[in-house]
Amino acid sequence: MPLSLAQAVQDMVVTIVGGPATQGIVSAQVLEALGPEGLIVNVARGSVIDENALIEALGAGRLRGAALDVFRSEPDIDRRFLALPNVLLLPHIGSATVETRAAMGQLQRDNLAAVLAGRPALTPVA
Repeated sequence: MPLSLAQAVQDMVVTIVGGPATQGIVSAQVLEALGPEGLIVNVARGSVIDENALIEALGAGRLRGAALDVFRSEPDIDRRFLALPNVLLLPHIGSATVETRAAMGQLQRDNLAAVLAGRPALTPVA
């Protein structure tokens, strides 16, 4: 599916769930199918794009550009991205909606209230 889609379009916005079933679904072949005028935007999960293939395609001019909001090893992104003039790197802000930020703030307050009351945090960090 991703290959046939990439063959039919020039620009691709990736909005798919992460996980084992979608890991590397945007492969070197998919990136090649977009072609040298192709543009890819990833607001899904870092695991869905083969980052080595993406870096290689961008560096070799086989892909026009990329805009990335997520990375395979967040927050430590592959430093090779920093040398590429044809990539826009964002700090995972795709979820920055008023509703999402309000829910995140509420979860933070709920965690604090639980810990201060002697209960376990709702979302503990190991």
